[in-house]
Amino acid sequence: MTRSQPGQPRHSPYHVAVALFPGFELLDVTGPLEVLNMLSRETPIKLSLLSTTLDPVSTKTADMPYSMCEQSMVPTHTYEVPPSDIDALLVPGGTGARLSPDPHFKDLHAFLRQAFPSLDYLLTVCTGSALVAQTGLLDDRCATSNKNAWEWVQTQGERVEWVKDARWVEDDNVWTSAGVSAGIDMTLAWVAKLWGLDRAHAVAKRMEYVWKNDSSADTFA
Repeated sequence: MTRSQPGQPRHSPYHVAVALFPGFELLDVTGPLEVLNMLSRETPIKLSLLSTTLDPVSTKTADMPYSMCEQSMVPTHTYEVPPSDIDALLVPGGTGARLSPDPHFKDLHAFLRQAFPSLDYLLTVCTGSALVAQTGLLDDRCATSNKNAWEWVQTQGERVEWVKDARWVEDDNVWTSAGVSAGIDMTLAWVAKLWGLDRAHAVAKRMEYVWKNDSSADTFA
């Protein structure tokens, strides 16, 4: 399947999938999903959650022994048997991203390589860009990531042009964002790209969220 041109939604409902792994950062996922929740009141959106198995995926990892505040999300599909009509894929980051190589990431990497050619968009939040960089899909592209993990991230993709000052980076159909809350800003910009600036501002207003809509300026750089 050939992807459509950026800025032209291919399907209705528009199908967004999220790649989950143990130790994902909650807001990396739920921030963009809240944008989509608000958007879906007026625009048909379909959501799938992917992981290695259909077992609940926790935000907790083995190096968080004192945490009693973890949350879990329940996948709808596995990487081995994914839905066939994904338009956009979101890859979050989180503490668990540094546990690679882990069986979850072997499955995720294989899925990314297989799915990418047919995606309209690949979106990452935080150290999700490092996970994608490990596959080579970011080679010779501009990208950004969490500034708190910047040195490690750079080692995960030596052929990537890492842009430190950016809040998010758009390189053709690959969008990468800085740490955690930056995913909300990027997703709003992505909504503006596909459905118009007025729609993005309306979503931000409904969320009572102050959209940092300058992609080139990250306060945390």
